[in-house]
Amino acid sequence: MKKLIITVCIITFTAFTALADEGIWLPILQKYTVEDMQKKGFKLTAQDIYDVNNSSLKDAIVHFGGGCTGVVVSKNGLLFTNHHCGYDQIQAHSSVEHNYLDKGFWAQSNSEELPNPNLNVKFLYKMEDVTSLILYDIDDNTSEAVRDSLVNVRSKTIAKNAEYNGKFEAVVKPIYYGNQYILYVYEIYEDVRLVGTPPDAIGKFGGDTDNWMWPRHTGDFSVFRIYADKENKPAQYSPDNVPYTPKQYLKISLKGYDENDFTFIYGFPGRTQEYLPSHAVDMLLKHNPHKIKLRTQRLNIINADMANNIEIRIKYASKQANIANAWKKWQGEYLGLQRLDAVNKKVEFENRFTEWVKQDKSRSIYKNLLADFKKIYDELNTYSLLNDYFNEAIMAPEIIRLAGRLNSVFNQKTNDDKQKQIETLQKITVDFFKNYNVETDRKIFAEVMQTYHSNIAEKYHADAFVKLCAENENDFTKISNRIYAETKLTNQEWIDGFLKDTDGKSEEFNNDIAVVFYKSFADFYKEKISPKLSELNKELALQQRLFMRGQMEMQTDKNMYPDANSTLRIAYGKIEGFSPVDGTLYKHYTTLDGVIEKSKNEDVVDYKIPAQIAELNTTKNYGEYANAKGELPVAFLASNHTTGGNSGSPVLNAYGQLIGLNFDRCWESTMSDIMFDPNYCRNISVDIRYILFIIDKLSEAKRLIDELELVK
Repeated sequence: MKKLIITVCIITFTAFTALADEGIWLPILQKYTVEDMQKKGFKLTAQDIYDVNNSSLKDAIVHFGGGCTGVVVSKNGLLFTNHHCGYDQIQAHSSVEHNYLDKGFWAQSNSEELPNPNLNVKFLYKMEDVTSLILYDIDDNTSEAVRDSLVNVRSKTIAKNAEYNGKFEAVVKPIYYGNQYILYVYEIYEDVRLVGTPPDAIGKFGGDTDNWMWPRHTGDFSVFRIYADKENKPAQYSPDNVPYTPKQYLKISLKGYDENDFTFIYGFPGRTQEYLPSHAVDMLLKHNPHKIKLRTQRLNIINADMANNIEIRIKYASKQANIANAWKKWQGEYLGLQRLDAVNKKVEFENRFTEWVKQDKSRSIYKNLLADFKKIYDELNTYSLLNDYFNEAIMAPEIIRLAGRLNSVFNQKTNDDKQKQIETLQKITVDFFKNYNVETDRKIFAEVMQTYHSNIAEKYHADAFVKLCAENENDFTKISNRIYAETKLTNQEWIDGFLKDTDGKSEEFNNDIAVVFYKSFADFYKEKISPKLSELNKELALQQRLFMRGQMEMQTDKNMYPDANSTLRIAYGKIEGFSPVDGTLYKHYTTLDGVIEKSKNEDVVDYKIPAQIAELNTTKNYGEYANAKGELPVAFLASNHTTGGNSGSPVLNAYGQLIGLNFDRCWESTMSDIMFDPNYCRNISVDIRYILFIIDKLSEAKRLIDELELVK
């Protein structure tokens, strides 16, 4: 016990004494980093960033839809986030008749703002270190099973008590791989309405061609509004709700920035893994090419079909973007880790760690750590690859995913009444067919299943897969044609009739060829893959927790920020360009002139622009949004440490004023989830002045500009 308590104290101290621009920091501990921030130009205090008892910048930041960040920018609950963060909602409201993807959308009054039934935003009410309440009687002699049980029960109890009878949502999350625990308490608003979006030609300008790349010219923003009841409390959607009055909203700077200016980001980064052993990085480098290939196959088919049919383009716009995002990120991550020689760098550190362990008998707990890592990862390598292929190949065809979702509801043992079950099934199918094209899916099935067959040993083929291969001579065009011809699940009329009366139809449903295929693989995965993965990951959890503790004890002079875990964090750096390769130096910002230049390349479909943008540029009708040189800035680079989930995060200047929205990283820095390199790691943001220009000059939504507090 004594040793454990000392270790926790060391973690709390060493994690925040040695400082650098690298890092994704907890605002609750900002007092440890604010001095360094102030040395680099920050003009505010730790209390301005985070304060439980008074309004602070944290009260203007929201977790948007569970996967992005948003920022409140007016006293009437107006909210800015990325275009790609709001894309599901934009696409859901779009049709051939109302094509908001191509034409954009701007509500002319509050009454025209569009509700989004499954969208919410979360404000962080408070966070609190509860490590002592979780680990007070747990030490190195406590078994993992007992530890897991105690941590789980105590975490749930602490969270439940913090919800104040349902007023808040609370959760306890580990940091430093379970060496510390933080309580997060949120207030959730569920009436969030779409106010405006630029057309894809602005919001997605550059598309896949420019994704993760610099120079960038994307107006990646959308506008929403939070609504509340008449007492300003969270409420389900109602026409009687009113715009939310925030505790804090951000002022907007029209001054802009200069190179080397201080900047910081406030948002909800998703996941980083900076403290993994070399074995984990080596496995990632081996597996990424498989995932990239499988997604390339899907994208080739989807892109071709979207290009040839406007209806398919609308149906698959959001799906294509989601598939392509990770696909290109994995490529950059792979190349970046190779360039950094990441595995060997990790090995070098592990050699130093081994020597450090040998220097003191009290460190014997770490003696076999790296050998245990090797043993676990040697076995995990196979099962992790199988898991990747299950997700990226077997579950890639939409009809197989539909079979899985219907099966989970139709065959579940539940106390719900039959009518509720049928309503759930109907909702699944209505949502499915709204955005589905059977021929696209059929071609994807043939491609990815062929790849699975070629790369995964036969002993890991499910029975239904083996049977289909044998009956069709491993011809996956034949196999695909057969499944899509025989299954009833591609027929919406049949499903509608089936769901009107499901009595006595279990056998018919369960014998459908797509359901049989899904269940065969799901059962195989559940019996052969999942248990082993679970077992190995539990072993890893113990070793990684121990390794994290050892790293912190060894490196008392190094900043050891906790890995991102979708909770509110600060990252700070400065406005700066970089040199991605020898002889190339990237400037720190782009302008509308660059948009026009790219649009002249008629061979790239991603570079088409609205005609009015070119007209506004010709006349230089930039209004008050031009910089001191008379240019209209579009995007800029900074050295803030970001990751997925930071999309939509506000980028702020030294005074806490909004200067842009983060939306991407440079391709050369996507490895920063695993290994940060200050020479290459740059986040990409859309300039707030370009956002205002689009709202004001292109979209003529001046009513929104009038809501904002502009600092000129």
